[in-house]
Amino acid sequence: MTSWVGRTAAEIAAAVREKRITPREVVAEHLARIELLDARVGAFRTVRAQAALAEADEVADRADLADLPLAGVPVAVKDNLAVRGESTRVGSAATPDTPAREDHVTVARLRAAGAVVVGLTNVPELCVFGTSESVHGIARNPWDTTRTAGGSSGGSAAAVAAGMVPIALGNDGMGSLRIPAANCGLITLKPGSGVVPAGISDGDWFGMSENGPLATTAEDTRLMFSVLADAPDAAGPAGPATRRIAVSVRSPLLGVTVSRPYTTAAREAAKVLSGAGHRVRRADPPYPLWLGTTSLAHWTAGTSVDAQGLDPRLLARRTRVHAAVGRRFVRSVREGDRREQLRRRMEPFFAEHDVLLTPTLARRGPAAAPWHERGWLRNVLANSTYSPLTPPWNLTGWPAMSVPFGILPNGAPCAVQLVGRPGSEPDLLAVAGQLEELHPWQRTAPLS
Repeated sequence: MTSWVGRTAAEIAAAVREKRITPREVVAEHLARIELLDARVGAFRTVRAQAALAEADEVADRADLADLPLAGVPVAVKDNLAVRGESTRVGSAATPDTPAREDHVTVARLRAAGAVVVGLTNVPELCVFGTSESVHGIARNPWDTTRTAGGSSGGSAAAVAAGMVPIALGNDGMGSLRIPAANCGLITLKPGSGVVPAGISDGDWFGMSENGPLATTAEDTRLMFSVLADAPDAAGPAGPATRRIAVSVRSPLLGVTVSRPYTTAAREAAKVLSGAGHRVRRADPPYPLWLGTTSLAHWTAGTSVDAQGLDPRLLARRTRVHAAVGRRFVRSVREGDRREQLRRRMEPFFAEHDVLLTPTLARRGPAAAPWHERGWLRNVLANSTYSPLTPPWNLTGWPAMSVPFGILPNGAPCAVQLVGRPGSEPDLLAVAGQLEELHPWQRTAPLS
């Protein structure tokens, strides 16, 4: 008997369209995998076992089955996006346990394409931090369960890396897709502004947050992105085959250094792309000195807005402090002057280079622990020292990817980041596909 656990979304959808397997059989196999492993991994807040099986049968009965790009593909959804009939808790005890009446638009698009939602995944409270733990559980890295899966899309990343689902939906406000993807050995794309519908929390963190895919291959990333995007041709075709690529291993934040495994990964990836014919050279983006304070202001101000109307007594202390710090920045952040300054500062660099290649992280993820019970400053320092390279591209609103590349000393995956100018998603996906072809990675963690 062929197992469909561990197969790509593209493979599963093709088999379902050709009626070599039924959606129910595919979903049942993945539900069994969740039941076997999730007590160790902590990917899911809630699993929709019976509902998912019923919805799989509905997909099988659809008249357009042969045309569905995600026919019968199990998918996990981050617990800050509405799934019809399920509550959206956003990692908090302060949010209402009230079933959503309608799907979020991205969830609706996945379902329209034939995907089956098997559950909602764990996140840090209000999706604030780069480690995913809350009163609802701790999401662990399937490659090393003593370490965090990352955040804030940590549960979604853990679910894919453990083979519980082939793809998952998450979002990224300061690196919340790229951080867990890098920890868990996945490929992800944070789209540029306005490419995929946002509608995340209250104001999308002033327009910095974007919804996007988590997957194990460039093909699945492109496939899911094409379903989510507003424009049907957003995923391709790519531009010229030979691109001007800048490689930088410099941290954007003063006082934060990038550890050797991550700098080595970026340099080795640059060699691979140079060997493939790209024009690659060392060049650091002109990061401004004020980038750190601007990032902190936007990060905390977004939380301040999201916390409005919630009972502060039910929020974790780190969340309350983060929101309190952010209240003083809301007005200046809403004006968006610093973001526009950063875009203008970066535009000449990206006129000279098509793609920026950097490490995704500065060091491996922190320990899997109840960080939500720890102090605010300790959380902020832990996050800032391990993920300083992702926030600039939320501030600009430009597309960025994380792609697996190399192995850390503990055997977990390492990763590089690809960044491009607005509209360059097809080019980033093409470069990611080349890295996958020339330097392939193990797609799922060896859990059993």
